[in-house]
Amino acid sequence: MTEQRTILRRRQLTALAAGVVAALTLGTVSAVSAHGAPSGDTAGTAITAENSPIGFGAGTTGGGNASATTVTTLAAFKSAVASDSAKVVKVSGLISLSGQVDIGSNTTVLGVGSSSGFTGGGLRLKEKTNVVIRNLNISKPVAPADAITVQKSTKVWIDHNTLSADRDHDKDYYDGLLDINHASDNVTVSWNKFADHFKGSLVGHSDNNASEDTGHLKVTYSHNWFSNVYSRIPSLRFGTGHFYDNYVQGAETAVHPRMGAQMLVENNVFRDTKVAVTTNRDSDVDGYAVLRGNDLGGAATEISQVGSFTNPPYSYTAEPASSVVSTVTGQAGAGKI
Repeated sequence: MTEQRTILRRRQLTALAAGVVAALTLGTVSAVSAHGAPSGDTAGTAITAENSPIGFGAGTTGGGNASATTVTTLAAFKSAVASDSAKVVKVSGLISLSGQVDIGSNTTVLGVGSSSGFTGGGLRLKEKTNVVIRNLNISKPVAPADAITVQKSTKVWIDHNTLSADRDHDKDYYDGLLDINHASDNVTVSWNKFADHFKGSLVGHSDNNASEDTGHLKVTYSHNWFSNVYSRIPSLRFGTGHFYDNYVQGAETAVHPRMGAQMLVENNVFRDTKVAVTTNRDSDVDGYAVLRGNDLGGAATEISQVGSFTNPPYSYTAEPASSVVSTVTGQAGAGKI
C-alpha cells in the first residue's frame, strides 16, 4: 500500500472511530453505517454541492430541461410559476411581496446571481409535486407567511438558499423560515443558510395531526448553516428525519423530534448552543433520536428515547464533523452555485 493510501485509510478509520465513540458516549446502540462512513479513496476528499438532490428528495427534477423564463417583477413571477407544466423560472433582482406566492408542480425556481429573491413574504407549495427552489434570498417573512411553506406536497428540493429575518422583533412577528406540514413527503433541504430568526424549520405543524402525518414527513437536512436561529433546527413531529453534516451556531434548542418522530443526527457541529438535541420538550409524546459522530461543542443533549432509524434508505456520504464548518460556511447559501 502506498504512503498516500495509508494516510487516507488512517483518516477513514479515525472518522469511523469518532462516530462509534460519540454514539457510545451518548448511549446510542448503533455504529456508523456503511452509507455514513467514507469509503475507499473518498476519505480526505472535499465534499461539494450536488446538481441533484441526495436523501429523501432524490429524484426531484423540477422543470428539468425546460426553457428558462427570467422575471424581474412580482406580477411576472406569479404568472410564470402558476401552472403545473414543466418550467424553469429565473428570478432576477430582489422582489418585495406580502403573503406568499403559490408555486405549481414541475417547477424550478432559480435566483440569478447572489442577491436575487424576495423580501417581506415567501413561497408556498400546496398540493404540488416535483419542485426545486435554489439560489434565492428570502428575507423577513412577516407572519403568517413563512419564507417557504411545503404543504401536502411531495418530491421537493430546497437548495442553496439564504433564508433570514432578524431578532429585533417579538418571536411571532415573523413566521417560520421553512415549514413542512400536512403529510408532505420526500423532501431534501441542502446547502442553505438559515439566519437571524426565532423559529427555524417546523416539520409537522400540530400534535393533533397524527392521522394525516403518520407515515409521511420524511425529510433530509444536509450541509445547512443555522446561524443565530433560536430553535426548531428542525422541530419534527410524527415523521422521519436525517440531519447530517449541518453547522448549528447560536441556538437555544436545535434538533427536536417529538410525537414519536425518528431522527438520525449524524456528523453535525454545534457551537454556542444550549441544547443540541432534545426529544422530550413541549409535546405530550416524546420523540426518538440516534446520535453519532457529532461535535456537540459543549451543548447538552436530552435523549429520553433512543431511536431505531439508523440506516437511511438511500446512498450518501457523510463527511466527518471535523471538516463540516469549513465546508458549510464556504458553500452554503445563495450565490454559491
